[in-house]
Amino acid sequence: MGFFSESLNRIQPSATIAVATKARQLKAEGRDVISLSAGEPDFDTPQNIKDAAKAAIDKGMTKYTDVDGMPELKAAISAKFKRDNDLDYKPSQISVGTGGKQVLYNALLATLNPGDEVIIPAPCWVSYADIVLLGGGKPIFVPTTMENGFRLQPEDLEKAITSNTKWFLFNSPSNPTGAAYSDSDIKKLTDVLLRHPNVWVMSDDMYEHLIYDGLRFYTPAQVEPGLFDRTLTVNGLSKAYCMTGWRLGFAGGPEKLITAMRKLQSQSTSNPTSITQWAGVEALNGPQDFIAENNKVFVERRDLVVSMLNQATGITCSKPEGAFYVYPSCAGAIGKTSAKGKKISTDEDFVTTLLEEEGVACVHGAAFEGSPSFRISYATSTQALEEACKRIQRFCGGLK
Repeated sequence: MGFFSESLNRIQPSATIAVATKARQLKAEGRDVISLSAGEPDFDTPQNIKDAAKAAIDKGMTKYTDVDGMPELKAAISAKFKRDNDLDYKPSQISVGTGGKQVLYNALLATLNPGDEVIIPAPCWVSYADIVLLGGGKPIFVPTTMENGFRLQPEDLEKAITSNTKWFLFNSPSNPTGAAYSDSDIKKLTDVLLRHPNVWVMSDDMYEHLIYDGLRFYTPAQVEPGLFDRTLTVNGLSKAYCMTGWRLGFAGGPEKLITAMRKLQSQSTSNPTSITQWAGVEALNGPQDFIAENNKVFVERRDLVVSMLNQATGITCSKPEGAFYVYPSCAGAIGKTSAKGKKISTDEDFVTTLLEEEGVACVHGAAFEGSPSFRISYATSTQALEEACKRIQRFCGGLK
């Protein structure tokens, strides 16, 4: 028997965090690196939210709170679900965690047994599969294609469901592709799910407010009320509210599931930071106009990056509808050799060599279960993006 647990041996460190760390190391060594790997906005947290946190500290609101969120925050989340999604969740149906990641983790760890399957449309966020594996479950990846806008097709969902399926994990707008689903797209999927009462739905709505081109956001329990009693609607403040480091995520769901998640959290982290929770109350209840302002900038950057990447030899990039990522194919670069003699056999070779030779950090598609591609986050300055895309064009132009 080894020293480390079998469950730990089933998982890998987060690839996106690993790339960001490598980029930081190279920068510290004096290398000129543009990092497009991290999924976080470059905008600062709005001032009113920062002020609310400072006020909480000054008023001594620095004690333990209820394990899965204080009443004031649960009330603000409840109001948010009603206002934005037309969903009615009572405070007893709401869970608050240290980031959306903990909320997903609590739900999966509290419900998975060995052999349980979790359907995940791919490409997908790097942590989904590892959390499922940690819980003893089995991730079932269902591929999507660039031709279908990286949206899961109902017939593919239907084919993937078995008697062992416990959860369907849905993410729109998507990390890493930026794909967003309309209400009619979601309705086709929920029609399939209605036929399979054993399958629960986990909707990761983290990028809800980052949706463009006049598209409107919808979430499965809103589109199909018949699924409300077996849906966990997950969200958080990291992305739209520019609060990645504050660590605050939340979810609405059936009371029995929320109770089980609370039990797990009571024996792991207990409550999220009290100060962050007060900042969260202000974020949800305060002015929301900055989101539309930020989105204007994101759209400009998206359009710039898509246009410049499509001018790079061997790269094809579709225009995503949401989030702040593009997910270009680098199929045209596979099998070639870089200007400095490195063979490009995989998308991991592509991003590693790009980082070494041109100082641009992005994440390889294999990390997201979708190759040969790579993910670029355009949540960084327009100037840095332009320079990074020039370097990618130069790198691709030098491949032989």
